[in-house]
Formats: sequence, C-alpha cells, structure tokens
Amino acid sequence: MKYLKHILCIFFLVFATIAIAQQSRTEKVPFTVKGEVIEDETNKPIAKVNVEIVGGEYTTTDDLGRFSILAKEGDQIVISSDDFQTVYYDVEEDDFIKIRVEAPENEISKFKKVASNRDAKSAFTSYIDSAKITLKKNATQSIGYVTTALEVVPKKEITNTENSIAFETLGDINLFWKQSDLAIGNYKRSLTFSPRVDVQIKLADAYRQNNKYQESIELYTVLLKERLSNYQKVIVYEGLGDNYKQTNVPVKSIFNYQKALDLATANKITPKITDLNSKIGEAYALGGSLVEAEEYFGNSLTLSKKENRKRSVEEKNKVADFYNQKKDYNKEIELRSEALEEINYLEDDDEEPLDNNSPLTPQRQNYKIANAFLGLEKYDEAIPFLEKSINEAESKSDLVVEKDATRKLSEVYRDIGDFDKATESYERYVEVIDELYVKKEQEISQASRLSRDIALQQNRISSLESEREINESRYKLAFENQELIEKNNTIQKWIIGSLVLIALLLLAMAYNQYKGVRQQKYANNILALKSLRTQMNPHFIFNALNSVNSFIAQSDERAANKYLSEFSQLMRSVLENSEEDFIPLEKEIELLELYVKLEHFRFQDKFEYTIEVDNEIPLNEFVIPPMLLQPYVENAVWHGLRYKEEKGLLTIHFQKIDTETVQISIIDNGIGREKSKALKTENQKKQKSKGMGNIKKRIAILNEMYKDKVDVTVSDVFDTKEGTQVVLTLKKD
Repeated sequence: MKYLKHILCIFFLVFATIAIAQQSRTEKVPFTVKGEVIEDETNKPIAKVNVEIVGGEYTTTDDLGRFSILAKEGDQIVISSDDFQTVYYDVEEDDFIKIRVEAPENEISKFKKVASNRDAKSAFTSYIDSAKITLKKNATQSIGYVTTALEVVPKKEITNTENSIAFETLGDINLFWKQSDLAIGNYKRSLTFSPRVDVQIKLADAYRQNNKYQESIELYTVLLKERLSNYQKVIVYEGLGDNYKQTNVPVKSIFNYQKALDLATANKITPKITDLNSKIGEAYALGGSLVEAEEYFGNSLTLSKKENRKRSVEEKNKVADFYNQKKDYNKEIELRSEALEEINYLEDDDEEPLDNNSPLTPQRQNYKIANAFLGLEKYDEAIPFLEKSINEAESKSDLVVEKDATRKLSEVYRDIGDFDKATESYERYVEVIDELYVKKEQEISQASRLSRDIALQQNRISSLESEREINESRYKLAFENQELIEKNNTIQKWIIGSLVLIALLLLAMAYNQYKGVRQQKYANNILALKSLRTQMNPHFIFNALNSVNSFIAQSDERAANKYLSEFSQLMRSVLENSEEDFIPLEKEIELLELYVKLEHFRFQDKFEYTIEVDNEIPLNEFVIPPMLLQPYVENAVWHGLRYKEEKGLLTIHFQKIDTETVQISIIDNGIGREKSKALKTENQKKQKSKGMGNIKKRIAILNEMYKDKVDVTVSDVFDTKEGTQVVLTLKKD
C-alpha cells in the first residue's frame, strides 16, 4: 500500500510537470524580428535572400538587405541564398539582428575564372576533384561542382568517359547522403556512357541500400562472371554477404563472406580481413551460432588492434553489442570500458570530432555500460555511468542520448526507491523531450530543404542535358544551311579549282623538267664514276708485270708464282667491285693490305710498312669508293720511298674521330714532293699521272653527289719538306 502511494505521487508529479511544460510552450508570445543581411567584406546589403523560420514564417530581404518576420523565443531563422553559405540564427529577443555572410571562398567563381584561361578538359577534372573533396561536407556545393564540370566542356568535345565520371560522382554524393534512389539513377546514367565494372559494383551497393535486394544480388552475381581484380572480387562477395545478412539468410551470407575472406587473406588485403571476420561473426550471431560468432569476433578484435585506434574502437563496440546479445554483460562492460578509454585518446589527439550519431561517442558508451550494469542488477554501479552519459550528452547537445539516459536514470532511482531523484530526473526528461521536439522540427526542415536543393541541382543537370540536345539540333540545322551555301558556291569553287589545277600542272611540268636535268646530270656522274673505276693505274700494272718477268729471268719461279697469284687476287677483287659506288671500309682495307703487300714484295729493301686500324671503328657501318686509297699509297712508294737511300717507313692509320667520321692518314718518310719532282725526267714530266688524276676526279664527283663525303689534304711531314702526309676524312652518310 505504501508503494502504491509513492507510485501515485510520481504519476501526479509527472502529469503536473508535463502540464507546466506544455503551458510554458503555449505561453511563448510571437514578436516581430527585424534585421539585415550584408556581405562581410564590402558591407553591401544583399537583396532577395531567403529568410525562413523553421516550421513557420517566410520572407525575403528588400533592396537594402532588410527583413522583418514574426517569430518566438527559441525559434531558428534560416538565412539562405545560392550566393553564400546558409546561416542559422537562434531567436532570443526582439533586438535588431545583423547577419554577415560570406561566399564559400568563391570556389566556383574562382574555378570559372581559371577555366577561362585554361583548357576545358583540365577545368573539368578540377571541378570533379572539387566535388569529391566537398562530397562529405556540403552536398549542394558538391553537386554544383559536377554541374559546372558538365557546363565548361562543349557538347561536341565532351567524351563518354567524362560523362560517365560526372554521373558516377553524382551517384557517390547521393549514396553518401543516404539518397540511394537518386544514386541508382545516376549510376545507371553513368553506365550508359561507359559500362565500367567499378560503377556496376557501386550500383549493386546502391540497390542494397535502397532495399532492392534481389536486384543487388542479381547484379553482383553477373559481376562474378566479369574479369575482376582480386580486390573487386572481395567487394562483390562481401556485397552478396551483406544482402543475404540483411534478408536474414545467414548460411548464404557466411558462405559469401568466407569466399571474400579467403581471397583477402590470399592477397593480403588487410583492412578487408578485419571487416570480414567481424561480418562473419555477425552472420553467425544472426543464425544463433554464438560459439562460432565469438571465435570470429575474437579474430576481428585481434586484427583491429594492428590497425588505427579508431578502427579498434569500432570493433570493440561491435563485439560489445554481440556480448550484450548474449547477455554476457561482464565482457560487454570490459570491452566498452576499453573503448571508452581509447575514445578519450582519439579526442585528445585532435582527431576529427565524432558526430553525435556515431555509436563511438563517450555519452553512448557510458549509457551502454550503465545498461550492462542494470542487466547485472548492479544499480549503484549503473548510476555514475548514466550521470556521465547525461553530462557528456548535454555538453555536446546530444539530446537523443540525454533523453534516453535521463529516462533510464529516473527509472533506476524509482526502482531503488529514491522517488525524489526519480521525479527530478523525470522532470528533466520532459524538458529534454521538449527541446528534442524543437530540434527534430528543425532537422526535418533542414533535411527537406537539402532534399529540395539536391532535387533542384539534379533538375539543373537534366536541363543541361536537354539544352545540350537542343544545341546539337541547332548545330545540325546550321550545318545543313551551310551545305546549301556551299552548293551555291560550287561553280565558283570549280572555276578556282580549275585555275589552281592548271597552275599546279605548269609547276609540275617545270619541276619535272628541272628534275630531268638533275637526273641527267646524276646519270652522267654515275657514268663518269664507272669509267674512272674501271681504270687501273697503268704504272702499277706495267711494273707488276715487269716484276713477274724479273722473277722469271732470275729463275725464281716460286717468287714469280706467289707474286702473280696475289696480283691476280687483287685484280679479281678490283674487278668484282668495279660496279659498286661504295664498298664497306673493311673490304677496302683488305684490298689496300694486298696492294701494299705486293709493293713491299718488290721493294723489300726500300721500306717497311704498318697498317693500324682503330678497334672502335665499326668497319661495316662506313663505306668508301673502291680503290680510293691505292693511288696515294702508290705515290708514297714510287715517288717517295723508292728513292730514299736508307730504308723508309710507310704508315697507314685508320682513326675514329666520332660516330660519324673516320680519318685515314697515309704517311711516308720518303724524299718529299719537291725532290721527287726534281728527279723526274723530261719524258716523265710530259706524262700525266693517271692514278692521281682519276682519284681527284672521283672525289670531286662524289662530293658533288653526296655532299662532301670525302675530304683530302696533302702536306709535308718534316720542315725539310721531306716526307708526305695524306689525310683523308670519310663521313658515314
């Protein structure tokens, strides 16, 4: 009977409190709020700004930026425009308010200025990147960037890939802001431009989030037949597991999660290994297999500790929920206490502050720890955690948790018989409900406005596409008109074309005539070269035959045969190369070695010789006219070394100058050009040197035909004008 009285007393107090709260709400008298909206930097008034009371009146600013609106204390005024970021103002009294606003760093206008001075393709990429950066902060602004990206690239220049990327980004924005129906439409639009696998995976996930599980499962199944990367296969199997878990088919869910886990483990995709162990644990728990679930949750806890602190906290919270389901409250309390300590570290590390909707906030963890103690019927241990939860929630304006914790605290005090504190807590609970009601109205209004803004942006993009199609039609019409104009000008073009053609024919005839002259000259040069190539120096042939005759007269048949054999070999090689303009330098060196050997055979007591070839010369890459060097060597032997009293020396050196040039030096230490000329008989002076004459003509013709291919200089070796040096420079091409 005593308890019944207390209960009746509590109910009386509760109803009285509710009545007082409702009366206090109804007693709020509306009044007129006046104010102005000005630009922060310039102090210029802004006209036609939307001014709205959440759930109430609406007006706009006049040309002076002024407004007046009916409001009550505690109302929230929303000041919004496309030109600046939305401002929220809480009404406290009827004083004149001044709202200073600023554009969101004028990002879009800055990009437009940049785009005018930069390639449209680069601007498109910049806008898309900006959309991705602002995706999680401001949906309207992010969609605005995508819209601008589509506007900066002309219809004729935009590619299917760019269109696909733009609509994929829109889908990403929609999916993040829980608008899965819009995300599905945009992902489908993206796929019409480019059927990319990664977009199909996103579409399947959007289906799942929109509760279209069969469409999601079907698309994921089709994707398994495509060529996927290992990571994509993991995502697809995980997506199938998510669908089956949400449709309460734990066996198939576990099967697909396990497939994904095997792939992630084999390919060392570490973050997914942790996630999949956790999800398998959830699926086992869903199917009632708590032992298996605990095993996998143990794995996920161990793995999450190797990642960052936030991931570890998330996993501890998830496993604590599992222990709560098992009613193993002691393990739940242990895990939540660890998580709570790590959450405090996260806040101390200046991490991004946790959203009140996150399950990882201190107020939620304290509240859940209190519930676990209540599950163990440890009321005294639960009360401090409920009080901590209320204080944390109040400091962070988390009215939802504050409401639940206050109500729970009232119930605990009631259960332990402390009715005064129960009543006090319940009164606070009623106040929080009242505040939460107002806040929810504001959130609903803001969500409605966000949805409206996003819908407007989406319609703008659709209008942009329609406008592009209209412009394309206009372009086709203009093109057809242009064709008509071109047909009217056809006769004029034919006349002009005919005149141009006649002029071109005349030019062609003149060019052919010029070309014919050049070809004739070239043919004459070729004939001249062939004629010169077939002529061997008569002195050499005559002297060679005399040498053979001399060997025979001396009954030295063996020497005669050897000399004649090598002479015939030289003659055969000369005849074989007589039709060639050029031969490899290696072959010319062989001919020269054979020739010098014959001359040395005849004049062994007159000179020695050396032939040095630089090893760095790629002999097969350089070519030379055949028997070009022989006349110079013959001159050195017959006119320099043969008349020397002591034994002379003939040096032939092939040296690489660079990759394109070889220098050939023929040096003798004979009597020199002046003494040799003085020794000539009158008959010899009258005769012209056929060898040197031919070689000069050949070099002149070759240089004319092949642009200075061969360069020859002749000089004395010593200051006494004895010795002769011939330097021949040969170019590769």
